[in-house]
Amino acid sequence: MKKISDYFGCMVFNDQVMKERLAPEVYEKLKKTIEEGARLDTNVASAVAEAMKEWAIDHGATHFTHWFQPLTGITAEKHDSFIATAPGGRVMMEFSGKELIKGEPDASAFPSGGLRATFEARGYTAWDPTSYAFIKDNTLCIPTAFCSFGGEALDKKTPLLRSMEALSRQALRILRLFGNTTSKYVHSSSGAEQEYFLIDRSLYNRRPDLIFTGRTLFGAKAPKGQELHDHYFGAIKPRVAAYMAELDEELWKLGVLAKTEHNEVAPGQHELAPIYSTTNIATDHNQLTMEVMQNVALRHNMVCLLHEKPFEGVNGSGKHNNWSIDTDDGINLLKPGASPHENAQFLLFLVAVIQAVDDYQDLLRISVATAGNDHRLGSHEAPPAIISVYLGKELTDILESIENDAPYSGAGRREMEFGVPSLPAFFGDTTDRNRTSPFAYTGNKFEFRMVGASDSIACANIMLNSAVAESLRIFADRLEKAEDFNAELHRVLKDSIVAHKRILFNGNGYSDEWIEEAKRRGLSNLPTTPDCLPRMLDRKNVEMLTSHGVYTEMELRSRYEILLENYTAIVNIEAATMLDMAQRDILPAVSRFSSELAENAGYKANMNVDCTYEKTTSVELSELQNEMVRCIADLKEAYDFAQKGADTTGMSIRIRDRVLPAMKALRSAADRAEVLTDNYWWPFPTYAQLLFSV
Repeated sequence: MKKISDYFGCMVFNDQVMKERLAPEVYEKLKKTIEEGARLDTNVASAVAEAMKEWAIDHGATHFTHWFQPLTGITAEKHDSFIATAPGGRVMMEFSGKELIKGEPDASAFPSGGLRATFEARGYTAWDPTSYAFIKDNTLCIPTAFCSFGGEALDKKTPLLRSMEALSRQALRILRLFGNTTSKYVHSSSGAEQEYFLIDRSLYNRRPDLIFTGRTLFGAKAPKGQELHDHYFGAIKPRVAAYMAELDEELWKLGVLAKTEHNEVAPGQHELAPIYSTTNIATDHNQLTMEVMQNVALRHNMVCLLHEKPFEGVNGSGKHNNWSIDTDDGINLLKPGASPHENAQFLLFLVAVIQAVDDYQDLLRISVATAGNDHRLGSHEAPPAIISVYLGKELTDILESIENDAPYSGAGRREMEFGVPSLPAFFGDTTDRNRTSPFAYTGNKFEFRMVGASDSIACANIMLNSAVAESLRIFADRLEKAEDFNAELHRVLKDSIVAHKRILFNGNGYSDEWIEEAKRRGLSNLPTTPDCLPRMLDRKNVEMLTSHGVYTEMELRSRYEILLENYTAIVNIEAATMLDMAQRDILPAVSRFSSELAENAGYKANMNVDCTYEKTTSVELSELQNEMVRCIADLKEAYDFAQKGADTTGMSIRIRDRVLPAMKALRSAADRAEVLTDNYWWPFPTYAQLLFSV
């Protein structure tokens, strides 16, 4: 049996490989670039390219690609072989420093939100040396940033790297005030818990809605769902266990720190969680994880669904983004220590995060806004659309003591006992967990639970990093001018707590009472994507993000347009798919079965046999047929109305207010018809088959 340690990262051009294959002076210069952001000269790039090529060829690679993350939400790659012409009709294998550093994909073919016209095609990819190159499918993949001919960011990596730089600059200012002169860099770290569904591939191939949209647009509830809570953490079925084993192995080869796997709440739903990494690498790894998940599933004759709400009536899938702040020399700035009330540095960073979440709650909501996530947020499975921060009792009490200038007298940790002598005693945590909170403190990190399963974690981390950088900037500006640092520190903490305690909530985020309480507190409630996206261009948001160099105003406007276009395109595809399925499959199926019932009723009547079932069911189905015909007409009208005018903002609102309700009405009628229709005639696999076949 292979040892994990023998093959972990075997397909990654990581630090160990670089140390072995690069000359010492080249290795040191490259490390300086990776760790300190020093500019990389061309000689070093050429040496790295040669070593990278030889290593890749040794591992079976024939091609290389600049692997980047355009604004499509997935990754992109253009493959070039290593071959070059040689005398005598032969070829030689080449890969230059220039090819490593720069690529030129067509920028006009990717979403740009007006940054690029169709005829303005040139774009550039630039090597990101902070994220290791890796081999996938015999291709050397080089993580890169992607920009237009004019230098505008057309990807998710570039703003993420900028936000990390902004956070580091401001955090170092704070650390220097506390006497830390050794830390050179501060980075955010992330660990994305990825939820997903597995269904049988043969059933998937018979569902046009899953193929075209990633979610079931029709489907009556199965007799059993998640009511018994028996799937969560339950024994993993052999077929799924085999899939998870191969998934782990493939991810480990790529250096992805896949750690935890288990069944999730809904039938057919599962989760994979990694060990933390620097946010840039964690983002790359999560994109890679989603791709590998889907590819491995196909090899097991299954399909991995990453949509936020693939099935109505059971839990959808999120991606909990665990976020923290660390120094380059290993200090976790959100770790409270044994006496958090005495840890002033921790308290300042904690309060900075609270202030950031309150000041920029709309940006955090925008960072997770998609058509798919709109179906998930606010249900009893995911956080509400209202942003709040959960701290738990101990930290809440500490902040209240600061606010009230009172000494803190917390009880501290308590020993847990089970009343069974043979079971071990241990100390419990001082805070509970709150699964209804969108942004919960969990020990030495915050868990942002609103990110959707299919989304990139880059967006959420960009906004988190940037907002916290702004809070730290405000604090540093005050503290650097202080004559009495300790006195001003207390005032900074107290002022911030008083101004932003409205965002703190330790209760049940699902309750109706919280919605009313949040409204009284003045918190934002932005339930849908069209509700929240316009807030991206609010002056305070534009000024904050541009002042830290995370986005230009033009880049922000382009994101707004792209996100709206994506929302409208997704719902339009869903509406068109519903119409196609309803008219070409569901109505004919119901009609055939209804005719069969009528024929049987006539036959039984001639035999003087009771035909109540046939008559009543046929009548019900006929009524539902007529209802579906009306709903189809309503959906067509709503769809056509939504397309009027070129204004994307207006279209998104018309889709929200007209198209989605019409889709819901059509689904309702079709799902009721499904329950009455013989399985022989129903054209699509049912929820019972989809959720319980693996």
